[in-house]
Amino acid sequence: MNQKALLGGLAAALLFTAACSSTAPASKPTNTAPTTNTNTANKPAPPANTNTSSSDANSAQQGKQDFTLVNQTGVEINALYVSPHDSDDWAEDILGRDTLPKGERVDITFKRSEKAAMWDLRIEDDKGNSIEWENLNLLEISKVTLHLKDGKATAEIE
Repeated sequence: MNQKALLGGLAAALLFTAACSSTAPASKPTNTAPTTNTNTANKPAPPANTNTSSSDANSAQQGKQDFTLVNQTGVEINALYVSPHDSDDWAEDILGRDTLPKGERVDITFKRSEKAAMWDLRIEDDKGNSIEWENLNLLEISKVTLHLKDGKATAEIE
């Protein structure tokens, strides 16, 4: 895989909302196929954990979709959402009360039983501005580095 490929090369759609009135995540577009959820809340389970360091004990329990997100946008990320592509809604903010400062990274881990390959990612700043990437094959991605230059968001994958 090309170490510096842009997510756009994977046909990931980049959506930018310049002014969002609320920090609550919007519903995802409904142009996806209906979901078949096994979660009792009728919503796919969010990634299992976010860690700033890895652990050998956790590695046996981690899913194949695990990846590291690196914030090189120059702004602090206040919310991070990762949901299966075929879901119409965003899962909970996996950063919780935390934020991802510029220049920092976070390890996103999934339950070992998670089967979905294609995922969507959404980040928000403290003003509710958001950027979304769709159709990320997390079975083939181990690291996503986000950049923002001259108002244009890009991402490198490994």
